Amino acid sequence: MTRWITHPAARPFWLLLVLLVLWDLLVRIFKIPPYLIPPPMAVIKQLGADWSMLLQQSLPTLYATLGGFVASALIGVPIAMWIAYSRTVESFVYPLLVFSQSIPKVAIAPLFVVWFGFGIVPKVIAAFLLGFFPVVVSTVQGFKSVEPDVIDLARSMGAGPMKIFLKFRLPQALPAIFSGLKVSVTLAVVGAVVGEFVGSNSGLGFVLQRATGTFDLPLMFAALVVLSMMGVILFLIVELVERWLMPWHASQRHDLQATA
Repeated sequence: MTRWITHPAARPFWLLLVLLVLWDLLVRIFKIPPYLIPPPMAVIKQLGADWSMLLQQSLPTLYATLGGFVASALIGVPIAMWIAYSRTVESFVYPLLVFSQSIPKVAIAPLFVVWFGFGIVPKVIAAFLLGFFPVVVSTVQGFKSVEPDVIDLARSMGAGPMKIFLKFRLPQALPAIFSGLKVSVTLAVVGAVVGEFVGSNSGLGFVLQRATGTFDLPLMFAALVVLSMMGVILFLIVELVERWLMPWHASQRHDLQATA
């Protein structure tokens, strides 16, 4: 039991417990009314009372998040490779990608509703737009980080382009690719909620909007807790895939955490 309490994996739970206690103390000390900030126990009770509804409403948000994230990976990685291998493409495409990120997604999300209706497509597009850029930037940096001397040595030993890509370029770029994917999957959750804010009758974004309209702050905080849990779980899934594909990289990181 003591070993589990002192385990590094338990540290986030202890920090969360401390934050909850501080939250409760601040509400009590400053006598903050519940319609501004509800106490933690009210949020926990709301979670218990509406858990089945929140779980059901989380499914549309999850589908939109996964759709946008998968599209970000399938489209972002090839485009990033294209940019990394061609200076001409980089000079044309990269500035446009940076420019596209300066456009607020909340401002253009209503256009997706006009064009594609109130289905899941506008939410997937919003999730894709938020998750796409981190994948591209990280992947470009990953492929550019390969040392030219290593590639020249591989060519001198008779390695072809495909073998060089599989044995040298891709393994070198994988850590950066997964860094971008982990950022992307959390931003995709935000994008899906943005799409639900604009036009939807289901999903956690719709629950948040309805709770805001009725000043039901415990329900709003409960929905935010579920959204946070969704983001953390998806992040951990991507990290598990990273460890499976890169055992050398994951084991090194695990050893560093164990000695901390």
